[in-house]
Amino acid sequence: MSDTTRPRILLTRRWPQAVEDRLAARYEVTTNADDVPMDAASLTTAMCEHDAICPTVTDRLTAEILECPGLRARIVANYGAGFEHIDLDAARRVGLVVTNTPDVLTDATADIAMMLILMTLRRASEGERELRDGRWTGWRPTHLLGGGLTGKTLGLIGYGRIARATAARAAGFGMQIIYHSRNRARDMPDDAYRATPAALAADADVVSLHAPGGQATRHMVDAAFLAGMRSDAVLVNTARGSLVDEAALAAALSAGTIAAAGLDVYADEPRVNPALRACTNAVLLPHLGSATRETRTAMGMRLADNLDAVFAGCEPHDRVA
Repeated sequence: MSDTTRPRILLTRRWPQAVEDRLAARYEVTTNADDVPMDAASLTTAMCEHDAICPTVTDRLTAEILECPGLRARIVANYGAGFEHIDLDAARRVGLVVTNTPDVLTDATADIAMMLILMTLRRASEGERELRDGRWTGWRPTHLLGGGLTGKTLGLIGYGRIARATAARAAGFGMQIIYHSRNRARDMPDDAYRATPAALAADADVVSLHAPGGQATRHMVDAAFLAGMRSDAVLVNTARGSLVDEAALAAALSAGTIAAAGLDVYADEPRVNPALRACTNAVLLPHLGSATRETRTAMGMRLADNLDAVFAGCEPHDRVA
């Protein structure tokens, strides 16, 4: 196809070079040279000037944006597995195809979940800050005592791909696994299931969140949930920031209601609740779940496959609307 007939696509952020090169060979590609989130006005204009919009979790595509007059776009190809930032009902009303990139980020995100479990139980973040600040006075028997993993119970809320991969890693450390999900899992023993999140919280040394976002799960971890956890337990969230009432979590960490928390996602990224930042027993990562070169490239290639299918008149593999 010539440059004048090739579909026009917008990448709302910079992507791995190999992905950008693949897309440039087939499409007329516009990139975001500044690599900062686009505002609503820019996204609205883009919907009218491009055949495909390729957003990330930093781009909130509201009904107002998707239903703009003069809509040209045919597909919103999301760079990521989650799509709560896209109004799917509005997309359906205007006939927009919406796709995501599942599967390829499972292992990388499970690695981060496992890392947060280790860091919280062993108080690694506290120790590194102490050393870097010049406050470490040397080894002593009672210094920064944490908890071991062997024999501890990991409670998974949600039991999808990433939760399963996290469970496999945790089992290698000798942890026992329990879970809560909408449906019982065939690959787990009957006694591993907990009927409610509260029942899981009461039985777990580590609670790891793997539930989807959205209004139905917003603040599922609230003050009551945290009060039901063990005082020496930790909370890990690599799923969605909206799952946690961050003010309640900060209060629970400060009061010693729970021992620690490890977070990779936040309700209002990139802004993080100042009360959480002040908690020395919180490990806070800047949304690193899928941040490996291999994973981010694979995400882009999977997205490119979805674009290729739509512009070839075929059904994309990862359609969500």
